[in-house]
Amino acid sequence: MSDAHDPGVEEAAAPPGPDADAEAEAGTEVDVEALIEDELVGEVVDDATSVEELVELLETTTVERDEYLDLARRTQAEFENHRKRAAKQLDDEVVRRVADLVEQLLPVLDACDGAVSHGAAEVEPIFAALLQTLEKRGLERIDPMGDEFDPTWHEAVMHEPAYEDQDATVVSDVLRPGYAWQGRVIRPAMVKVKG
Repeated sequence: MSDAHDPGVEEAAAPPGPDADAEAEAGTEVDVEALIEDELVGEVVDDATSVEELVELLETTTVERDEYLDLARRTQAEFENHRKRAAKQLDDEVVRRVADLVEQLLPVLDACDGAVSHGAAEVEPIFAALLQTLEKRGLERIDPMGDEFDPTWHEAVMHEPAYEDQDATVVSDVLRPGYAWQGRVIRPAMVKVKG
């Protein structure tokens, strides 16, 4: 009698081959991927059940993104403006302090100028070197002899009558030279005017 078809006899299971393992793994991966997709779709469906709601959510998110981007741009612009303003203030402060130093040196220049005008030849090289160094940095000597009087650059302390054919007030004598630092008058020239 043959055992092959006897229902009471159990057939021995064939050992699984390499093809059987690959089929089992492929089936598992498909099941996991399907499970993940079902969960993601379920979450999206739970959060927003319609396309209109998804579009509305996208528009809200886009508006928020634009607001944050605008805020970031304004903050960056404010920072750049602050940086430029601080740099300009620092430059202005340096120019002001150097002008203060130059203004404190004016009595030394006046003393050297007076000594040279009274014949002290040994002071002349020092005076010339100091004046030349300061002029390279932005000092301008105001010596307006014969120029038309300008109250922003000259201080009139004496006045003499004009000639009959003279229509403008002119500087007839410079009593003390003035100085400007980088275009700004730090001391006007003290002058005698005619006119």
